[in-house]
Parts: sequence; C-alpha cells; structure tokens
Amino acid sequence: MANICVYLGSRQGSDPCFHEATVALGREIGTRGHGLVYGGARVGLMGALADAVLDAGGEVIGVMPDHLVEREMSHHGLTQLIRVADMHERKATMAAKADAFAALPGGIGTLEELFESWTWQYLGLHDKPIALLDTQRFFAPLLTFLDNLVGQGFLDARTRDALGSAPTPAALLDRLEQQLLPA
Repeated sequence: MANICVYLGSRQGSDPCFHEATVALGREIGTRGHGLVYGGARVGLMGALADAVLDAGGEVIGVMPDHLVEREMSHHGLTQLIRVADMHERKATMAAKADAFAALPGGIGTLEELFESWTWQYLGLHDKPIALLDTQRFFAPLLTFLDNLVGQGFLDARTRDALGSAPTPAALLDRLEQQLLPA
C-alpha cells in the first residue's frame, strides 16, 4: 500500500466535473488499497476526496496547522489527524508520509504545494513520483507554460518530464503505481 499525497482545492470549483473526478480518485485510492495524505480539511474538494477514500475503505491521514483546526476546518472522521504548528511543518510532514504526489484542481495553495514538492524532487530531497490529474484539461495552460520554460532554456526537459499528467483518476494512479514499482 502506498500513501498518495494529494494537493487540491479547499473550494469546489465552478464546474461539477472537478468534484466528480475528485470523488472518483478517492474511490480508486481506497479500492486499490492505497492511503491518502492530504491537508486535513472537511471543506471543498479536500473534504470530498477524504470522504470518498474513507467510503472505499481506505485510510486517510490529514495534516493541519493548529490555527486551521481551531477555525473548525478539520475533518473529524479521518483515520488520523496530525496537528502541526504551521504550514511549513504541514508540508514537510505530508511529504514525509507520502510515497507519491498528485495535484488536482485548486488555487494558489495547491500550486504552491505542488511546486515545492516538485522542487524538492529536482533538488534530490526525494525521488517520489509527481503527477497532475488534468480533469477537463484544467492544467493545460500550466503545462504549456512549463513547456515554454523548457523552450526558453529556463527548465531542463528531464525536470519537466518528471511532472506527469493524466486525464482520468484511473490513469493517474496507473502512472503513479508504475513509477512506484521497483525497477
């Protein structure tokens, strides 16, 4: 069983397809015997993902800073909620508990967490796979931008290729599982 760390929105987004894909990913994680590591919230796509993993029999570890727990944003039905002092400790704890990373649609927090994990991989701090769930081509503009960085000489093609993407939850987990297998 691998723990998949998922970064995603604390909001639902404007298109119901994001919620549907999030729930489908949660079911896939749970039925494939994986665990979820995420930010610990009960709201938005975050809450929907945790609920779907739990409903599918999977384990869910939430990691949340005390100030957000105190604002009553934490999910109360998790397998484990780890309270930490701040956002820096949250990200480090999530990364330490993860075997792979995935990002779903979300806002600036999602992007910040994704880019930090990807940067840590680039710097050799971990060798865990990272991929995007590109529901309805949500990440297509970002991927085009990253390809432009390669073309302009600011990003190495191997580093760009390390950030994978998949159009469906099943394809995303297939990709991550393949990269997790021993060579």
